[in-house]
Amino acid sequence: MGFRSIIINSRCKLDYSLNYLVIHKGMDEKKILLDEIKLVCINSTQVSITSALISESLKKKIKIIFSDEKHNPTGEITPYYNNYYTYRKLKEQMNFDSETKAILWREIIKNKINNQAINLRDAGCEKECLMLEKYKNEVELDDAQNREGIAAKIYFKALFGDEFSRSKSCKENIYLDYGYSIILSSINRIIKMCGYYTELGIHHVGESNSFNLSCDFIEPLRPLVDKYVLNGQVNLDNYKEEYIKMLELEVKFNNRVIFLDNALEEYVEYLLLFLKTGDLEKVKFIEYEL
Repeated sequence: MGFRSIIINSRCKLDYSLNYLVIHKGMDEKKILLDEIKLVCINSTQVSITSALISESLKKKIKIIFSDEKHNPTGEITPYYNNYYTYRKLKEQMNFDSETKAILWREIIKNKINNQAINLRDAGCEKECLMLEKYKNEVELDDAQNREGIAAKIYFKALFGDEFSRSKSCKENIYLDYGYSIILSSINRIIKMCGYYTELGIHHVGESNSFNLSCDFIEPLRPLVDKYVLNGQVNLDNYKEEYIKMLELEVKFNNRVIFLDNALEEYVEYLLLFLKTGDLEKVKFIEYEL
């Protein structure tokens, strides 16, 4: 069984030769032994792949995931007899304990509000910061009293003015939406790579939302995106580039300083492990400063 996950982020051609995945990029060529691979994630629409490679990958029980132009996974190719135990994963996810899910949502919202309070303090909004710190300590199981929604109203109005709303058409929302989408697409990919279903959330249950679980997991990271706007780091000319570079930001996770993109992978894996085991020590969050 393979052990490597291969992520292809830029234009290239993927081919097969003598039991190797061959990556052609300009004049460069790289080979990876198929026996070492468990998954290939094609994270660009500028990648071509040969049918020979697809056929051999299926024989080796290698999953291939395809992403769209926004880097969200849109489909996958799996062998009929794969090494992901698809039914077992689906059954496991559908049977996650309801109390465990409620506990996790409480912890996610507490961390999100805490990060929002930090942003408010940094922006000089001391009164609103104290209010959010109070709400953070009042979050119940599954956030039954909707402290998240109340905190959000105070948070965004304090930072962007009384007339601001997340549904408003304005440059701030353009920046926020794009930044959120970058992190969300990374979480989508990681969940799929772990063999789970992004559609099955622990709190979000939108029938037309293909990424309910990802929308659950992203919540504590939203204030990081907000911070880029508050600091004036993004504008109409550079916001796409800046938010892509955000994945290379050094953050702290599990007492180590690592890149955000790597931290997201561990963060998602830990939350999934908590949902399986109920061990609260597995709930760990990413710490960041700007």
